[in-house]
Amino acid sequence: MATIRKKPLKQPPFRQTLFWDVDPKTIDPERHARYIIERVLDFGNDDEVRWLFRHYPYTFIREVLDRSRVIHEKSKKLWSLVLK
Repeated sequence: MATIRKKPLKQPPFRQTLFWDVDPKTIDPERHARYIIERVLDFGNDDEVRWLFRHYPYTFIREVLDRSRVIHEKSKKLWSLVLK
Protein backbone atom coordinates (compact mmCIF):
# COMPACT_ATOMS: atom_id res chain seq x y z
CA MET A 1 0.00 0.00 0.00
CA ALA A 2 1.43 3.36 -0.98
CA THR A 3 1.76 5.89 1.75
CA ILE A 4 -1.12 8.33 1.86
CA ARG A 5 0.11 10.68 4.51
CA LYS A 6 1.79 14.04 4.29
CA LYS A 7 4.00 13.53 7.34
CA PRO A 8 4.41 10.94 10.11
CA LEU A 9 1.14 10.36 11.91
CA LYS A 10 0.94 10.69 15.65
CA GLN A 11 -2.00 9.35 17.60
CA PRO A 12 -5.02 11.44 16.62
CA PRO A 13 -6.97 13.32 19.30
CA PHE A 14 -10.19 11.45 18.64
CA ARG A 15 -13.12 11.30 21.04
CA GLN A 16 -14.79 8.06 22.03
CA THR A 17 -18.10 9.52 20.79
CA LEU A 18 -16.63 9.88 17.28
CA PHE A 19 -15.70 6.19 17.17
CA TRP A 20 -18.50 4.77 19.29
CA ASP A 21 -18.15 1.29 17.82
CA VAL A 22 -14.41 0.78 18.46
CA ASP A 23 -11.73 1.75 20.95
CA PRO A 24 -10.08 4.91 19.49
CA LYS A 25 -6.71 3.75 20.83
CA THR A 26 -6.79 0.74 18.48
CA ILE A 27 -7.26 2.82 15.32
CA ASP A 28 -4.20 2.95 13.06
CA PRO A 29 -4.19 6.30 11.19
CA GLU A 30 -2.60 4.76 8.10
CA ARG A 31 -4.40 1.41 7.91
CA HIS A 32 -7.80 2.89 8.80
CA ALA A 33 -7.47 6.15 6.87
CA ARG A 34 -10.73 5.85 4.93
CA TYR A 35 -12.69 4.96 8.07
CA ILE A 36 -11.18 7.92 9.94
CA ILE A 37 -11.83 10.35 7.10
CA GLU A 38 -15.45 9.25 6.75
CA ARG A 39 -16.16 9.62 10.45
CA VAL A 40 -14.41 12.97 10.81
CA LEU A 41 -16.10 14.46 7.75
CA ASP A 42 -19.47 13.30 9.06
CA PHE A 43 -19.16 13.86 12.82
CA GLY A 44 -15.81 15.49 13.61
CA ASN A 45 -15.27 18.68 15.56
CA ASP A 46 -12.94 21.53 14.54
CA ASP A 47 -9.81 19.99 16.10
CA GLU A 48 -10.43 16.63 14.44
CA VAL A 49 -11.02 18.23 11.04
CA ARG A 50 -7.79 20.27 11.39
CA TRP A 51 -5.90 17.10 12.30
CA LEU A 52 -7.38 15.37 9.27
CA PHE A 53 -6.27 18.07 6.82
CA ARG A 54 -2.79 18.26 8.35
CA HIS A 55 -2.20 14.53 8.07
CA TYR A 56 -3.85 13.36 4.85
CA PRO A 57 -3.42 14.75 1.33
CA TYR A 58 -6.27 16.88 0.05
CA THR A 59 -6.64 14.63 -3.02
CA PHE A 60 -7.00 11.52 -0.87
CA ILE A 61 -9.66 13.17 1.33
CA ARG A 62 -11.52 14.23 -1.79
CA GLU A 63 -11.32 10.70 -3.22
CA VAL A 64 -12.73 9.20 -0.01
CA LEU A 65 -15.53 11.77 -0.02
CA ASP A 66 -16.41 11.04 -3.65
CA ARG A 67 -16.40 7.24 -3.24
CA SER A 68 -17.89 6.88 0.23
CA ARG A 69 -21.25 5.21 0.63
CA VAL A 70 -21.48 5.87 4.38
CA ILE A 71 -21.06 9.64 4.64
CA HIS A 72 -24.46 11.27 5.06
CA GLU A 73 -25.76 13.15 2.02
CA LYS A 74 -25.84 16.53 3.77
CA SER A 75 -22.23 16.10 4.91
CA LYS A 76 -21.21 15.12 1.38
CA LYS A 77 -22.78 18.24 -0.06
CA LEU A 78 -21.10 20.49 2.51
CA TRP A 79 -17.62 18.98 2.05
CA SER A 80 -17.99 18.93 -1.72
CA LEU A 81 -18.43 22.71 -1.61
CA VAL A 82 -15.55 23.17 0.83
CA LEU A 83 -13.21 20.87 -1.14
CA LYS A 84 -13.86 22.36 -4.60
